[in-house]
Amino acid sequence: MALKGRRVAVALSGGVDSAVAALLLARAGASPIGLALRLHDPEPDNPLAPRACCTPDDLQDARRVAEALGIPFYVLDAREAFSSEVVQPFVDAYLAGKTPNPCVGCNSFVKLDRLDARARALGCVALATGHYARLAHDPNGAPHLYAGADVEKDQSYFLFGVESGILSRLVFPLGAMTKPQVREMALASGLPVAHKLDSQEVCFVGGAGAGDFVRRRAEARGDHRGKILDPEGRVLGEHDGVMGYTVGQRKGLGVSAAHPLHVLSIDAEDKSITVGAAELLLRRGLRASKAAWPAGVPRGPIVAEARIRYRGRPSRATITPLAGDRVEVHFEQPMRAIAPGQAVVFSDGPEILGGAFIDEALA
Repeated sequence: MALKGRRVAVALSGGVDSAVAALLLARAGASPIGLALRLHDPEPDNPLAPRACCTPDDLQDARRVAEALGIPFYVLDAREAFSSEVVQPFVDAYLAGKTPNPCVGCNSFVKLDRLDARARALGCVALATGHYARLAHDPNGAPHLYAGADVEKDQSYFLFGVESGILSRLVFPLGAMTKPQVREMALASGLPVAHKLDSQEVCFVGGAGAGDFVRRRAEARGDHRGKILDPEGRVLGEHDGVMGYTVGQRKGLGVSAAHPLHVLSIDAEDKSITVGAAELLLRRGLRASKAAWPAGVPRGPIVAEARIRYRGRPSRATITPLAGDRVEVHFEQPMRAIAPGQAVVFSDGPEILGGAFIDEALA
């Protein structure tokens, strides 16, 4: 997409990545307009509250970047949508014994659709972000999503759910860059956020972790204590709430044994957690739902690589689309700790084919 002399919106988070994305667009001759989202407020009474993105402090940093670059700047209030479409599903999932990945939903259902709508309302031909990902368009103009060149910072995993119309209008100026290159450019250019640290992955949880965040919510009031069981159903101990545990967890179980124990499964209905040896975490398949396919829905089973967590190792698998938005995945080699609620993402080399949200592991 030719951007020289054209109006392009830039999603400014107040961090170094989005600042450099805006800088690159300006240097390429585009006319950038800075857009920022206010997603939630700070928690002054919570000493373990996170240094979260999109709070007033970060919005002020985003404004400073826009001023330094001499570009217009607008803030969109998305707090209500963030609460209902990201935070509430996160809380509900943990109370149901799942391990959600809110960053996927935030990118797909809150951030990019609202930013894209405002960008188009302002007459922009594209929306640029600081994601480490790449895009290409086929001869028909359809967008194809690829991993960023920086393997350690690649964020394509979080973007599989972006609607194709929005995806086609996105620009990723950092896609071919590494984080050290971005930081160096920010420093050399004197950007006001050049030394700013990266925000944590789950921006609203805080230092005490997901379990504590969920327990402080009104939905978690009441007695959540339950039993910790071994694979044969014998009681080994008691826990104080399933929201404090995830499949694969080893530390902090509160029970001891002759060999290390891991969380094998979580049953929120009867408030039980089953623990056992690490080898019992291995599974050969999974079922997932809410599938999205940036590269197009396959007409039948495909063989590709599947990743069951952001930092996870991709594994070769047969992926079969089912009725509706469901999918079944069978791995060539067993995978460890398949956690319901997490995203499974499918790729062919660097291209992201699609993804879905895990419902259950299969033996």
